[in-house]
Amino acid sequence: MKAKVEELNKKFKDNTPQEILEYFIKNSDENIALSSSFGAEDQVITDMMLNIDKSANIFTLDTGRLPYETYDVMDSTNLKYNVKVNVFFPNDNDVEALYKKQGINGFYESIENRKSCCFVRKIAPLKRALKGLDIWVTGLRASQSVTRVDMDAFEWDEGNQVIKFNPLISWSEEDVWEYIKKNYVPYNKLHDKGYPSIGCAPCTRAVKDGEDVRSGRWWWENPEHKECGLHK
Repeated sequence: MKAKVEELNKKFKDNTPQEILEYFIKNSDENIALSSSFGAEDQVITDMMLNIDKSANIFTLDTGRLPYETYDVMDSTNLKYNVKVNVFFPNDNDVEALYKKQGINGFYESIENRKSCCFVRKIAPLKRALKGLDIWVTGLRASQSVTRVDMDAFEWDEGNQVIKFNPLISWSEEDVWEYIKKNYVPYNKLHDKGYPSIGCAPCTRAVKDGEDVRSGRWWWENPEHKECGLHK
């Protein structure tokens, strides 16, 4: 599979995200889906995919701790494109066991606790969502984090045994917002309040001008730890 990933990176190195998405959605037998957190990048890709095919597979993970504004943009997206984005929830027994072990906000106490929470609420549902997929589309950009600077457009995700496609990997934040404004794409209103990256409500805060775009996520941890495990 790593050889196939190298081949894909070479084959599509000069193509636009829309051209690559259209190839896989319309002209390929690969089973492809976007995992969306309804952040700005995911909304750009959602617009691209649904303009190519209204039945394109887009799913989200509802952790049970999302900001109200995220549900607002989920609703706006469903209404604008006349779709129902697929939703995967955590297993209720796992959430109950997590609560009994660390309480409601135990994830603040240690990296181990936080990663356990992320696993129950995000990783386990993601693994269910990725079953049967050949290509997992994400909204990752290289400039978002120190953990993402070396990523390519196509990567092999060993843990999930799937090819990961990052169509906006080389885009800047300005590119993303130019697309959103030009195409009237619904977006999370927390972006207007200083939230460049939005996850669960207790683990996300606004950032100051000049701060790293991911500095508002798990702000009590060191930068090299700031991944939930979805994108290692």
